[in-house]
Amino acid sequence: MSIIEFNGMRVRHPEPDDQARVLRVLDRWWGEFEGSTGSVQRALLLPRLYFQHFTTGSFLVERDGELVGFLIGFLSQTRMDESYIHFVGVAPEEQRSGLGAFLYQHFFAYSRDHGRSVVRAITSAANEGSFAFHTRMGFTAEAGPGELDGRPVQPDYDGPGLDRVSFVRSL
Repeated sequence: MSIIEFNGMRVRHPEPDDQARVLRVLDRWWGEFEGSTGSVQRALLLPRLYFQHFTTGSFLVERDGELVGFLIGFLSQTRMDESYIHFVGVAPEEQRSGLGAFLYQHFFAYSRDHGRSVVRAITSAANEGSFAFHTRMGFTAEAGPGELDGRPVQPDYDGPGLDRVSFVRSL
């Protein structure tokens, strides 16, 4: 397993036992975003299989042994020119430190190295901060049949009532 450094932090691929560590920080890192429903949705988005079968495109960041960030991503098995960022989190105290941008840039390089030319991601339609971050990172929100505060929305993207903004970025 390759380990790299970013601003004194250790960056490595996750392992199965890391799932519990990631799940423990979700509510603190997201605060009360979307309440208890959001808490359940976040936990359900990170089953153990991501920490078993999707580790080569995923990265965990630690400072002095404490989890401060993660990116769960993978190369599409169906669309051979695409990769996908599934879930990303950065500890509140590390936000605006460049860690999130570093994780995305690292994933972009991984994707390019594996012949991918497009990266996709989604976010909750209500997550204004995530929408702004993805836009700053060069993503374009794909047009959708819905709209929320000027953002294009894909209604029921992840099931009934689970509206999302779908992003695409060329590498």
